[in-house]
Amino acid sequence: MTPGTAPPRARGRRRRVTDENGRRVPAWELALRYLLLLAVLALTVGPFLWQLSTSLKGPTENIFSSPPRFLPGEPTLHNYERVADTIPVWDYALNSLKVAGANVVTNCVGSALAGYALARLRYRGRGAATLVFILAMLVPVEGIIIAQFTTMRELGLNNTLIGVVLPGSVGAMNVLLMRNAFRNLPEEVEEAAFVDGADVWQRFLRIALPSVRGTLAVVAIFAFMGAWDDFLWPLIVLSDPSKFTLTIGLNYLHGTFANDERLVAAGTVIAVAPLIALFACLQRYFFRGVGEGAVKG
Repeated sequence: MTPGTAPPRARGRRRRVTDENGRRVPAWELALRYLLLLAVLALTVGPFLWQLSTSLKGPTENIFSSPPRFLPGEPTLHNYERVADTIPVWDYALNSLKVAGANVVTNCVGSALAGYALARLRYRGRGAATLVFILAMLVPVEGIIIAQFTTMRELGLNNTLIGVVLPGSVGAMNVLLMRNAFRNLPEEVEEAAFVDGADVWQRFLRIALPSVRGTLAVVAIFAFMGAWDDFLWPLIVLSDPSKFTLTIGLNYLHGTFANDERLVAAGTVIAVAPLIALFACLQRYFFRGVGEGAVKG
């Protein structure tokens, strides 16, 4: 037998597919899994790809042809130019970016501080404070939106972007996510730092916070998506068209140009593109959140 040649028995052996527990996965089960994944992919990504295709089709193409044509015959960016000519879409996008960026900063900072306090600090009433955050998740936004509007009006923040940001500056779910991430960290590491003379801020900034970057990325993505996609609250608190966010501005396309599917599709793609870009930048930290809490080094 020449060097580098596999034994006959090894060459004829089929490669076994196993799951995370080492159990052999039958061929029919593997095929069923892939079929389900393809079905979920078609349901989630399919509508966006269809909107993207519609936004690139020219005025002479029939978007309701049978059978439908997925790829545009003559791709064009003219529909995106028409969106910019119809509404000040870039001004609206800048307003949404300001609101979403501020929401990300306030949620990451506030949720990290509150989550660490609930998970690591010892004080009376910690359990009651955790229960308050849990109960806050059960309250529907529609039930408190009038009280929020009244509060913003009394503070003089009505018709301002600060008034849009303030009610969602720290989300209860984000606080609980950070609390669970900090609780999963081994206490021995912080105890060793405490023995070495590190105070609570040093333990938080140098030990705890770098270990939960995955969960922090999840909070950032959720905060950005919630602020970017929010429609009801900006519609209520804003009355000056120059301060409208992108969701309110695109609603004008749906209302006035509902019959122009290409224009509406182009506006939809403009609204979704920043979310895709954000997830592409943070996906590495997003999926690392599953394994957080392990001792490194």
